[in-house]
Amino acid sequence: MDLPPSIPVTSKEGVVCKQRKSLYGLKQSPRAWFERFATFIKKFGYVQSNSYHTLFLKRHKGKLTTLIIYVDDIIVTGDDQAEMQNLQKYLASEFKMKSLSDLKYFLEIEVARSNHGIFLSQRKYVLDLLAETGMLDCRLIDTPSEQNHKLGLYLDQVPTNKECYQRLVGKLNYLAHTHSDIAYAVSVVSQFMHFPSEDHMGAVMRILRYLKVTPGKRLMFSKYDHTNVEGYTDADWAGLVTDRRSTSGYFTFVGGNLVT
Repeated sequence: MDLPPSIPVTSKEGVVCKQRKSLYGLKQSPRAWFERFATFIKKFGYVQSNSYHTLFLKRHKGKLTTLIIYVDDIIVTGDDQAEMQNLQKYLASEFKMKSLSDLKYFLEIEVARSNHGIFLSQRKYVLDLLAETGMLDCRLIDTPSEQNHKLGLYLDQVPTNKECYQRLVGKLNYLAHTHSDIAYAVSVVSQFMHFPSEDHMGAVMRILRYLKVTPGKRLMFSKYDHTNVEGYTDADWAGLVTDRRSTSGYFTFVGGNLVT
């Protein structure tokens, strides 16, 4: 590489550039930034999670403070307001930052707070999806999927627009984060992403018609006096009509709140 014109060079032989800082756009810049941040935050008493490396935890006087890293964004939650304020001052001493106060909207997820807990919803996301597909005035339906459906791969099936199908199913998969009631229906239509038919697209449209009934359905997280982990699972043995495979499902509660 050529040296910048502002750098005086007496000899062109044996001259190299030494990088002192990681620059945005370089492949190693996210790793270098995170390594610097992790080292800095651990000095303040936070412990990095072994399962999720972007999650840092600190328990002070029986109260837990959680810190989550999303690329260039930092989300801090906890019950100890004094600890959270001290953390903000500590971070501001090393990094350029600004506080956005309480979280209200993040990654298409709306956040609302009350005395009962925290509510997560994707109402705007649902309405935008219905408007995009022209389903705002669609006929309503009470269930996201047909009972005892016979969806599968058949030789005589009529193919549909594969790109459109994959895009819609992908958006429904993201919506299932707060609409657990459509999780099974979305998992079924996700099995036919490589070769969708008109019947499969009809199943996707049925999910959209169901969403029209409850666009503002919310997921609530309340504070309980325990942190127990509970899991439930079930399966429809040999439920697929084409290859007789089983479809299993599960959900997990942590501290009385649904997390997966």
